Amino acid sequence: MKKSQIILFAISLVLSGIIYTIVRYNKKAEIKESKGEETMQYIAVQVAENESRSLVTNSYGQISPYTVLDIAFEVQGRLEKGALEMKPGSTFKFNELLYKVNSEEMYYTLSARKAQLSNLLIAILPDIELDYPDEFDKWQQFIRLIIPTDFLPPFPTIISEKEKMFITSKGVMAEYLNIKSSEARMSKYIFLAPFNGYVVDVYSEPGSIINPGGRIARVSNIDDMEVRLPIPTSLFNKFKEKGSVVFFDSDNEAIGTGKMIRTSSMINSNTQSIDLFYSIQPFPNKSILSGQYVTAEIDNLISEKMCVVPTTAVKNDAVYLLKNHKLVQKKVNVIGSKQDSLFIDGLQNQDTLLLEYMDPNEKIKKYIGIERQK
Repeated sequence: MKKSQIILFAISLVLSGIIYTIVRYNKKAEIKESKGEETMQYIAVQVAENESRSLVTNSYGQISPYTVLDIAFEVQGRLEKGALEMKPGSTFKFNELLYKVNSEEMYYTLSARKAQLSNLLIAILPDIELDYPDEFDKWQQFIRLIIPTDFLPPFPTIISEKEKMFITSKGVMAEYLNIKSSEARMSKYIFLAPFNGYVVDVYSEPGSIINPGGRIARVSNIDDMEVRLPIPTSLFNKFKEKGSVVFFDSDNEAIGTGKMIRTSSMINSNTQSIDLFYSIQPFPNKSILSGQYVTAEIDNLISEKMCVVPTTAVKNDAVYLLKNHKLVQKKVNVIGSKQDSLFIDGLQNQDTLLLEYMDPNEKIKKYIGIERQK
């Protein structure tokens, strides 16, 4: 019995050794085969061909008024209604009376001063007739033209230095200028519309007492509009050279054209784009509204070195080229896009481009390119 157990143990030991040898040999063969596969890899490539192409590039923006103005007065007093009801959305015409400040007290004070000026001139009129007989008629006519309820007439022209000194010494010139200053101040009691526009917001109602500089309402120009377009830095110079765009509404219908009026001097840190500002002129029978979103389209962006590549070939403005069976990274500029393709420049003709962006693998010693059939 003991002898048979020894024989069985010996047989089991031999079989285990044979199995271990076979398994180890197969594992080494697999590792060797795997290593052989990792040293070489086939990749899809494309030979770069630069061509001059005409692109249509879009950008999106929002219409906003070119001029937004806060209405305020330089004088204090009770606010009064103008020629229309000033409510958000109300429209007005150029030079229409929007607001006025009660100026009744100022009006009567100014009228009284004009009457005093007439009395002052009447008092010295005999002296003028005696000492300056040739100038008597012009001063008499000046007195006739002074109407307390109207603006002062132009001051008579003084020729001789002696006459000038006489008029000045009597305080006539000083009083005349003081009254003209008050007349100019009277114009600050009314506010006329500086353009065709609409009311954005109202902060004070007629009947309230206002202080100098206090906001009364906010108005916007309805004739002159602009659109701010964020443009990628790679396309900035091309948009700037073109200068004009066509605008489309949300239904993709052309509604107007625009010309570039100014550019931003800094890059938007969030979008890495530059803001360009365009005027917008609607086509006949087309209307545009403040706050409306539009699409700006510019065509004929022509580049002398432009290559069409799949979107999968580009990542972070870079591609990989196959050179001497190695992958070499190359920076490019993305000019535009179309469906699943990108228009880029920065490649040379006959560059071998990797069609799917991927980082090199250290285990791969040799890359073999397979050109995509067109």
